[in-house]
Amino acid sequence: MDLRLAGKRVLVTGASQGIGRGIAEGFAAEGCHLVISARNAAALAEAAAALQAVGAASVRTHACDLAAPGAAAALAQASGEVDILVNNAGAVPQGTITEIDEARWREVWDLKIFGYINLSREVYRGMAQRRSGVIVNIVGNSPFHPTSRNVAGNSGNAALLGFTQSLGTGSLHEGVRVVAINPGATETQRQVVRWKARAKDALGDESRWRELTTGFPLGRLARVDEIADMAVFLASERASYVSGTMITIDGGAGQSR
Repeated sequence: MDLRLAGKRVLVTGASQGIGRGIAEGFAAEGCHLVISARNAAALAEAAAALQAVGAASVRTHACDLAAPGAAAALAQASGEVDILVNNAGAVPQGTITEIDEARWREVWDLKIFGYINLSREVYRGMAQRRSGVIVNIVGNSPFHPTSRNVAGNSGNAALLGFTQSLGTGSLHEGVRVVAINPGATETQRQVVRWKARAKDALGDESRWRELTTGFPLGRLARVDEIADMAVFLASERASYVSGTMITIDGGAGQSR
């Protein structure tokens, strides 16, 4: 299927590793022009070289902390005209209401929640003027199955889903689509570190971590490319009537709880 994405200008945040990098690789393979952003300049440089190797029309990097005041505006300005924005930067730590204090809560929300909102605001203006563009928010599945152990993440992801729905319900009138992807447990570097720690505690051997994931659909975590492929498809004209909605990729695990 030709997704007709060659030559599109794509901005991906949190693109130095994990899901963000996988999504950037997906767009690179389609022949897109990429701007990738994250906090680690060295990791971005390594990612840029890999993206060129898989077919990107061009790759530029912009190291920044999107939690910092003015960072979103600076990134948007440096990126120029953007056809597709993928918001992916940031992760919210697990913890109860008493374990995550106000300072930490605000710190992580400034990056993931307000980072998404502020960058979308900046990029949306240009998209609406050109009457063309797509914003893809990588959120998370936790709002559908909230627990007290993940109160900050559940709350933040619920806010981002509401943001996606609110913006995306009227954005088509300005030629812009806004969608969200809710990945379930995915085999990223960060997740593997967590599973290895659990395996070391439970089994005495971190290399046996996959034995702890057999309860997931197909007996494994989701692969990064399974999330990335959906992001690339949703950003293409093949999904031209999709806006203000969310796609969950968890192998159906959430429906079986």
